Amino acid sequence: MGYVGIPTAALLADVDGFNVVGVQRRSKRSGWKIDHLNAGKSPIEGDEPGLAELIEKVVGNGSFTVTEDVSVCKDADVILIVVQTPVDDNHVPQYTSLKEVSQSIGQHMKKGSMVIIESTVAPGTTQYFVKPILEELSGLKAGEDFNLVFSYERVMAGRLLHNLRNMPKIVGGFTPACTERGVAFYKNIIQAEIYPTSTLTAEISKITENAYRDVNIAFANEIALICESLGVNVHEVRGLVNSLPYDPSNPAKNPYRMMHIPGAGVGGHCLPKDTWLLKYSIDAYGKNDVPTNVLVESRLANDYMPLHMKELIEGALKAQNVQLIEARICILGFAFLEDSDDTRNTPALTLHNILKPICREVIVHDPYVVAYEGVTLTTDLEEAVKDRNCVAIATRHREYLDIKLDWLKKMLATPVIVDGRNVFNPEDALSSGFSFRGVGIGTNTKQSKKE
Repeated sequence: MGYVGIPTAALLADVDGFNVVGVQRRSKRSGWKIDHLNAGKSPIEGDEPGLAELIEKVVGNGSFTVTEDVSVCKDADVILIVVQTPVDDNHVPQYTSLKEVSQSIGQHMKKGSMVIIESTVAPGTTQYFVKPILEELSGLKAGEDFNLVFSYERVMAGRLLHNLRNMPKIVGGFTPACTERGVAFYKNIIQAEIYPTSTLTAEISKITENAYRDVNIAFANEIALICESLGVNVHEVRGLVNSLPYDPSNPAKNPYRMMHIPGAGVGGHCLPKDTWLLKYSIDAYGKNDVPTNVLVESRLANDYMPLHMKELIEGALKAQNVQLIEARICILGFAFLEDSDDTRNTPALTLHNILKPICREVIVHDPYVVAYEGVTLTTDLEEAVKDRNCVAIATRHREYLDIKLDWLKKMLATPVIVDGRNVFNPEDALSSGFSFRGVGIGTNTKQSKKE
């Protein structure tokens, strides 16, 4: 019952004749969601159009309930697996939750059911990891006694319901019959095109989508560093690059450019790990060694950005004769995505953990995230910035766009801004007397030379 499971369950429960049961472990971290959802309330904070209302509706009419009892799978015609699949420090996928869930389903599933994996996994996982567990514990055979499908999500916090309904859906079945049943099932909630394919092809497609974005962001981040070095603004460069028009009359001869936005780091459940899942699948199931230099180097480049933020902070403080060890730092934004409460793999945590051992104090402000173990968090912006030596913007929450520079300068002990998300106009900040640094903002170079 997370960012995928909750909206998917709510949409399915809104289909006439469907009865949906969500299964959530009553863990210390997430167990509260059971009672919260059963009371008709959404656990997902931030700007999430329509979700709270839909949950209230389907709980109210009795078509959606949540339990910790996994044995409900014995009555299920369709079972969706939506659990996290992280990687460890060595970039190896950790399938503890996926294994436990697969074992539980295998012990309770009935003949004729359909099991759909929506979790992002390394290509080959459905066939070589999940399928053997289900078959061994159920005594049933995939493709004959039950249907097995991999069909990934394309959700994004802030538009969960919209993306689930309106983004094309990829449905990969273990057999053509599995695919056909999966397509028919998703037609109940998907208003866009549904593309049938094989399980392995669908798994690779999911990972490739995210790795493609990760590589493009890494390219943008590298251009940002170049712009800093040469003294120009990467956001102006990006605007000029993306001005190349798209000519639909002859697209092959005049393709458009779509340079991504550079910033303080890459977060979310998928992007920071999916490159490693793809590499793992090659190592585990591939027939030949395949070079993955572009993928791996891009991932490492994006991981570097929080450290670069620390370097920018140190330089901006030094310009005000403040040493990092003496500084009281405020990080603005903890969620990885603007106007959401999603903290999964947030680069703000990496920045916090870099700064905390070497600074006098680090406090984090976020309007949607109220608590995170090991992090001093507040939702009070004035409390966060008052008497700090520097504000570092890690997330582009809408609230930060309304911050007035004169107010901020009065609140801070030292007028220092380090902007990792293009929130402030560099010229305005400099003319207001701030020591300013920003990812991809070349004015930093000119300022440093003057100082």
